[in-house]
Parts: sequence; C-alpha cells; structure tokens
Amino acid sequence: MLSVAVQTGAASADSNAAAAHKRPIPLVGKVDTGALPAKLTPSQRAELIRDANATKADTAKDLGLGAKEKLVVKDVVQDRDGTAHTRYERTYDGLPVLGGDLVVDTAKSGKTNGVTRAVSTRLKNVDTTATVKPATAEKKALSLAADAGSKKTTADRAPRKVVWMAKGKPTLAYETVVGGLQDDGTPNQLHVVTDAATGKKIYQWQAIENATGTGNTRYSGTVSLSTSGSGSSYSLNDTVRGGHKTYNLNHGTSGTGSLVTDSDNVWGDGTNGNAQTAAADAHYGAAETWDFYKNTFGRNGIRGDGVAAYSRVHYGNSYVNAFWDDSCFCMTYGDGSGNNDPLTALDVAGHEMSHGVTAATAGLNYSGESGGLNEGTSDIFGTGVEWYANNSSDKGDYLIGEKIDINGDGTPLRYMDQPSKDGGSADYWSSGVGNKDVHYSSGVANHFFYLLSEGSGSKVVNGVSYNSPTSDGLPVTGIGRDKALQIWYKALTEQFTSTTNYASARTGTLAAAAALYGSSSAEYKGVENAWAGVNVGSRDGGGDPGDPGDPGNGTFENSNNVNIPDGYGSAASNISVTGISGAAPSNLQVSVDIRHTYRGDLVVDLVAPNGAYARLKDSSAYDSADNVTGTWTVDASSVAAAGTWKLRVQDVYSGDTGYINDWKLVFP
Repeated sequence: MLSVAVQTGAASADSNAAAAHKRPIPLVGKVDTGALPAKLTPSQRAELIRDANATKADTAKDLGLGAKEKLVVKDVVQDRDGTAHTRYERTYDGLPVLGGDLVVDTAKSGKTNGVTRAVSTRLKNVDTTATVKPATAEKKALSLAADAGSKKTTADRAPRKVVWMAKGKPTLAYETVVGGLQDDGTPNQLHVVTDAATGKKIYQWQAIENATGTGNTRYSGTVSLSTSGSGSSYSLNDTVRGGHKTYNLNHGTSGTGSLVTDSDNVWGDGTNGNAQTAAADAHYGAAETWDFYKNTFGRNGIRGDGVAAYSRVHYGNSYVNAFWDDSCFCMTYGDGSGNNDPLTALDVAGHEMSHGVTAATAGLNYSGESGGLNEGTSDIFGTGVEWYANNSSDKGDYLIGEKIDINGDGTPLRYMDQPSKDGGSADYWSSGVGNKDVHYSSGVANHFFYLLSEGSGSKVVNGVSYNSPTSDGLPVTGIGRDKALQIWYKALTEQFTSTTNYASARTGTLAAAAALYGSSSAEYKGVENAWAGVNVGSRDGGGDPGDPGDPGNGTFENSNNVNIPDGYGSAASNISVTGISGAAPSNLQVSVDIRHTYRGDLVVDLVAPNGAYARLKDSSAYDSADNVTGTWTVDASSVAAAGTWKLRVQDVYSGDTGYINDWKLVFP
C-alpha cells in the first residue's frame, strides 16, 4: 500500500495531512471492467430515474444550490460496479436553465464521487422580470432565420422565458424556436436566445442535425431484415428492436408518410428505381445502429429506454441530404440529385442516429467547438456502426460517406486520418476552430479518434491506405478502435455537457480512460498523446521543464503552472521518473506548492505510475487559509519507481480559484 506522513519541519503542512500518517492509505490500482457500462433493461433504467427523482431535492442541497434552483433528472447510466452517473438539468424560479446541466457520479455506497458541470458559475440574483416583450424576441428570431436563408419561416411556439448561462453569467432570456425550411429544403429548428432586457441575440443553434452530401448511393448487398407480418402482408416494422418502423414520404416533407409494406417479404431489387431499395437500406442501417449500441455499450435504444426511433425515406424532391430530428425522434433520408441516389449508406444511418444519442446524453450545443464535437461524435459512432456490421459490401473504414460518392469522383465526404483532405475540415485545434461550420470543426475530434485507434503515419487498415500526421510531428501509437470507442462513449455519457469544448473533451476522455484502464495505463497515455497530436494539451509527461528532472540526484520537478478548474474540477501535473530501477522508497519525499484562495476546497493526491494513490490532503469547509505548501513522506515501496507520477488536485467547492505552481519528488 501507499502510506503517507508529513515530513518533520515541513512548511505550512496541513493538519489533515498530518493526521493521515496514522492510517495508511490502501493501494488503489487500476479500475477493472467494473467501470464499463452496465447493460440496463428499460425497467432498470426507469427505476434508477425514479430513485434519482426521489432524492433530487437532497442532491440539490448537497450541491449547495440556491433556494430557487431545482434539479430535473434527464438520464441515468450505470457502471458494472454500481457507480451511477445521473444527468440533471436545472430550473431557476421555475424557468429552464440553458447551460445549467450537470452530471453527478455516485458510488454504489451512495457517496458522491464528483460532479461535472456545464459551467461553474453560481446561479443567483437573476431578476426574472422581462423588459422586452415575447413578440419582440420572436420578431428578432424570425429575422435571423430569414437572413440565414430559411424558407416558410414561422415560430414553432411562442418564445419561452429561460435563464441562459451556457457562457457563464446567468441572464434572463427568451428562447424562440423557428420552424419552416432551411435554404436547402432541410426542416428548420433554429433556436434563438435573446436577452430579455435588451432584445439582442445572445446565441443561436440549429437543432436539425444533418450531414451535407450529394452523390450516388451504394447499398449493403443482400441482408437480413427484421419485419412484421405473415402470408402476403408484411411491413418494415422491427419488433425485435423496439418497433422501429420505416416509412415512405413519397417526396413529401412532413408527417410520416406511409409505412413501407410488401407482399412477399422481399424488399427492393438493389436499384434506385425501386422505391423499396432505399427503405431496405434505411431499415438495415437502423437495425445495425441499434445492435451496435446495445452490444458494444449496453445501451438499449437511442435514448436508452428501449423505445425505437423511426426512419423516413424519399423526403422532398432532389433533396441531397439526410438528417436526424430529435423532436420527431426520427431519421430522414433524401433521394439525392434528380431523385436518383438515396442517401441511405450504412455509416450515414449510424451518424445521424448517433445525433439522437448525443441529444439524450450530453446535449452538445450544435454551434462552436461543442457543435464540432457533436458532429465528430456522430462520425465516430457512425464509423463504429460500419465496423460493427462487418458487411462485405461496405467494409469498415475511417472514411465518412465513402459510398455516396459525394464529389462524383469516388472520394468520400470526410477523412478521419487527415480531415483537411476534404478541403475544409481542421486537422488540428486552433483558437478559431469553433468559428468553422460544425462539419469542418469536427475534424479535430475525427483526427483524434483515428490517432487513438490506429496511430499516426502511413499504414493499410482493412484494405484502405491511410497516412495520418500529427501537429507536433511526433508519432502516436494507437490503442485499438474498440477501446477508443469505449473511452469516447463513457466520456460522452458521463463527462460531456452541453458546453463542452475540445479542452474539456480532453479532460473528459482522460477521466474515462483512467476509470476504464487506469491512469498509468497505455490507454490513458494514448489519449494524452492522441490529443497532443491534434494540438490539444501536452503529451504523456508533458515535456515540462524539470521533467524528468535530474535523475542523478534522485530529484524530479515540474514547475509548469496548471490551472485548477473551479467547482468539482480536477487538474493533474505529471513528472516522469527515469533512471531509477526497482521499487520506489518507503520514504519518498513529495513537496507541493499550490496557490489557491481557499485551500479547504482542495483534495490533493499523489498518484503512482500503476494508479495507486496517497491522499496528501483532504477538503475541509473550515480550512479557509490560502495555498497548500509542504513536504510529505510517502511509503511507496509497493510500486515501481520508474514511470509517470501525477499530482492530482480536485476542487470540490466553487467560488475560489488557483493553480499548481510547482511540485517535486525526491528519491533518497
């Protein structure tokens, strides 16, 4: 085990750390498969949601929410070890709070292990009396939609009063949803948030999430379809998967159209001239997507409640697109240019329906960096569906929309190994990447996923040639697609919120990797290095000054400042120890210098290369002094000396901020 004591004479050593040496801290190593998602039946999920609803008032109190704040349970997922991750939205004085979502992690024992918030700002002192009238907000929203090229623009409902805090400061606002059609014929659901005091636009996003493309549709060959009926009457109704139905809109743009039926249970003839062919492709894609989520992550349906979505084919006239609409909980496919090429490829189905999973979990705003992550998530899981299906006519690859021949020359819609090959997508993060269209800013997430799965450089995977560069020119070693998918899904469902950006996505995926495979694992290091490969954060060990330090005298130091996120945030600073063989000593010296305005907020751990940790300092509401400085003695004799050591600092209250200034390890 790792045991800890404060070294005699240490400056400003904390009293709770001084007591810690009396009770050696048990070794906490890698988390086993208990961190993988549990397979919940709809009734089990419903029971977890009922339990969360029954205790949400107590949870709000424990989180220190104000008297006007209430929690609304959105979803609960559970790990195999019983850890629950409950996703809440909030209201303030009865008004919905946009950007107030949070995830609470609770151990099987009932102890709260952490909270992930969309924003850390306190929600208080919001005047809920509007100066601007709803009609003014609606007029502004309609004008913005018209300027964007929307057709038949109408407000779907009267503007609703909300509290907007997705960007930090809580502001009374109106949310107006504009319907009609976008300029290319796609249904419109433009959400416009306007300041209730000034009438000015604060934010807007499009809730119809689609992949833009044009080209020829290719099919998945002869496949088995789950249908309903007997004798001479059959329908595309998949009762095995929640009753997923496929409808023919017959070039309409509203409603469900007619359920696709047949007399002999043989659907389509493999040509675009037969209306059933597109329906068969869509029905197959929906089934493979359902099975992918269920068998890979234990997710029962798009929302996790066992309820099926539905598909609509032959939408509009010459509509060159496909889209997911969360309001109808449905997937819709156009027929392409001249109504000759339905956009019903397998990875398109997986992509679009994955928008529904994102909407049911993190709810990533469809704008800025969070919008890029939203699109990237659909590309990642759409790719996962294609590999999962293992279809000989549409083999798994890291190309998006390669079967629809969007450019008319056989090239795909997007490339995950080098996104910029499509002419618009970003290979790497930059400060302006959030200003790109979400289908292009998604390139950062796509490139990260490819690097994490397969690594950098030139290679051939499943018959396709790739050549993936990195932003720093250094190589990345892949951990395998299956593990990369598990990490992304766990981060999406437990760590990401509506406002997550690329930096926060790095934090979330590292937390997921640590839970699944351990913080000293090759998988964890792979996540660090893959993000560094797309210019988000540093590599394993950080390449920081003083890292690895001076192995000659056994002193290793990291003096790079690392900011500590406020309010249930976590930060880590790495030191790579090299040149020392065998076990670490029983009197390892750990010197810490943390600058913070309320040190009682902080939990400080030393994390060994194998994931074991020693608690140097716990939080205390009564410890109001500044900073954490001191030297601790840790019995680390049960672990190897060489490897990456971490100083992990968690801020468990909000309102005060700080950073890791410096820390060092001394091996006597």
